[in-house]
Amino acid sequence: TNQINQMNKPGGPMSSCAERERVETFQQAFDEDLFRDTVTRERRRADRSGLAMVMLLVGLQDSQHANAPALFARIALALAAIRSDIDILGWFERESILGLIVPELDRANLAGICERLESEFRKEITSQFEGDITEQLSIRLCVYPEPQQSGEKEFQTVDPFLYPEVPERRERVVMFRALKRSIDIFGSLALLLILSPLLLAIAGLVKLSSPGPVLFRQVRIGHMLKPFMMSKFRTMTADADHTIHHHYVSWFINSSGNGHEQDRHTTFKLTNDPRITPIGRFLRKTSLDELPQLWNVLKGEMSLVGPRPPLWYELKQYKPWHRHRVLDSMPGLTGLWQVTGRSRTTFDEMVRLDLRYAREQSLWGDIKILLATPAAVIKGKGAC
Repeated sequence: TNQINQMNKPGGPMSSCAERERVETFQQAFDEDLFRDTVTRERRRADRSGLAMVMLLVGLQDSQHANAPALFARIALALAAIRSDIDILGWFERESILGLIVPELDRANLAGICERLESEFRKEITSQFEGDITEQLSIRLCVYPEPQQSGEKEFQTVDPFLYPEVPERRERVVMFRALKRSIDIFGSLALLLILSPLLLAIAGLVKLSSPGPVLFRQVRIGHMLKPFMMSKFRTMTADADHTIHHHYVSWFINSSGNGHEQDRHTTFKLTNDPRITPIGRFLRKTSLDELPQLWNVLKGEMSLVGPRPPLWYELKQYKPWHRHRVLDSMPGLTGLWQVTGRSRTTFDEMVRLDLRYAREQSLWGDIKILLATPAAVIKGKGAC
């Protein structure tokens, strides 16, 4: 309010009526913490309702602009003029970025809504000034759910403005992250050294069993949807067609919650797959084919404990809430669902276990999962 009282209207002094309007607009705007919490809440509501949300963010190209308070007052008025009764105005970053959340939108018409919203804002802000000042502004539209990429293998990206709680969570658990990373480094390095004779023996068996490379390298989706190259011992013939798995994964994800009761015991991994070699079948049953991923853990692309990293075509089948299994925690070599249900569970149940891990993760929890992993592997529960 003190800043507003000091502001001068471009082209002349402010009238008391205009000043009062600006004060009321700023008083109605959410502060930064409340606005960011609202972004998270509205994103989760969109997941549940099947609708969408758009967030219009407006800042200044020059954050040190001498007349910044006056400009933000005008920006706030322009945003207030185009909002409806259910839209939310507030500071995404105090005295830096103002935002308007437009919730409960039809997903089928998002492109048109975004175009109209930006056009109305530009028209409104221009009407308040002599000349076009939009060149001085930074205008950004954030759409949730994020639009799918057009290319088949184009990876989905994450708009960090739609997940304001993620960096805050990192700050709160910085010590846990540091300790977890330390365990990952020393644990993966120690296991690579201790298991090196076994790794060499498996490599020899894979090479002798069928022609082709020892390792199978595949692009997976990591934390915050960042792609990386994951390694496994090759368990299939070198010329294997992966269309079978593509179709199976699509069925498994989309049938979750829609199948009969007997489908609840369907295995996540394909059984009797003709592409798998004899040695590959043994490696899969014992999960020994996963051991090269210790190198991914050492590099920081994975953790010893966390959700399994999905394939790009799995991610394209995800519902918005499914994606939090790779947004909320680092992918891991083993995890909660592997040691509880292994692969004999529905996809939605698997995701809920991963989300539960992300909410409750702790060093003691990781240790318990690591200790339970050998027993789960020996039992072969769900492996194939």
